[in-house]
Amino acid sequence: MTLLHAIILGIVQGLTEFLPVSSSGHLALLERLFGLSGDNLRFEVFVHLGTLVAVVAVFRKKILKLARAVFTARVYSERGRLRFTDDNLRLALLLILATIPAAVVGLLFEDAIERAFQSPVAVSAFLLITGAVLFGTRFARAGEEKMNWWRALLVGCAQAVAILPGISRSGSTICAGIYCGAKQEDAAEFSFLLSIPVILGAGLLKFKDALREGIPAGELLNLAAGGLAAAAVGYVSIKLLLGIVRRRKLEYFAYYCWAVGLAGLAWLLTH
Repeated sequence: MTLLHAIILGIVQGLTEFLPVSSSGHLALLERLFGLSGDNLRFEVFVHLGTLVAVVAVFRKKILKLARAVFTARVYSERGRLRFTDDNLRLALLLILATIPAAVVGLLFEDAIERAFQSPVAVSAFLLITGAVLFGTRFARAGEEKMNWWRALLVGCAQAVAILPGISRSGSTICAGIYCGAKQEDAAEFSFLLSIPVILGAGLLKFKDALREGIPAGELLNLAAGGLAAAAVGYVSIKLLLGIVRRRKLEYFAYYCWAVGLAGLAWLLTH
């Protein structure tokens, strides 16, 4: 991998990790285009760290509120219903609940799923499915409901499905929230906050494997460049998507996913 390849892949990771167009799908297709092996664990760790830095930077104030609420807020019962002295504690518990499906699937089945669907043709096909999910938000009614336990669990299941390369994690989780009747802005915020434990967990698992391989000194520049590019572009892409969600224009990404998916299929089937 050259320095230019590292920067390009870092930029693509930063854009597609948060924009609803599937980072795994784009990286798989680009690695095929560049003739790369696609199994550089060290590079994956660094670009995942970059995207983690981006989401923490954007939501740092909310994250601090959630952390404070976990230690200071309390739960009590009123007329048979649970109440919270700080709604941030409620949100933190819902995020924990929504993390469970992806954690279970990731620990038990991720390797098998990635091996089974590593074909670039399958990636392109899944991008078409992501496009259909995004386009469907055009017909969804504007929701005003707060995130509750069953909405959080469905969003978590959508995140688990996004382990399939070509299925967008941000797209599937935001759309799941919207289809469940949540406000689009709340669905987007929940999706981004939910990405933190997933990115961190995946990064730690891959970091453990990367340590066994070691990090050659000659690769440090490429790894740092890819990670910094992912962080900087990821920060911008989060801000961009939040604005698009507020304007209720998620379906615009459907056309892009369809175009990339069809172009990928056409190129792959003719080469």
